[in-house]
Amino acid sequence: MIHKLGNLFVLKNGFEAGLVIYALAWGAASRGAAYLDKFPGNFGWVLFAACMLTVLIAGASLVDGVKTWRERRLAKSALGRVVARARAAH
Repeated sequence: MIHKLGNLFVLKNGFEAGLVIYALAWGAASRGAAYLDKFPGNFGWVLFAACMLTVLIAGASLVDGVKTWRERRLAKSALGRVVARARAAH
């Protein structure tokens, strides 16, 4: 039961990762806008840019995580073992 509950928090494909990245970007943009209101001028823009760059770093990490999850899942399956043997034969 705990394993099934844990699977709810695993991003399994790029679409799910995209939704999470979109939500992060939305929150970062609103946080950056708040920084611009609180700190007008260059410092506010620097904080806004820092918020948005954080989303880029986190998004890249999420996309890489989806790729490695897919590869691990394929390696455990019978099809993955067949593909691995075929690649080793060449």
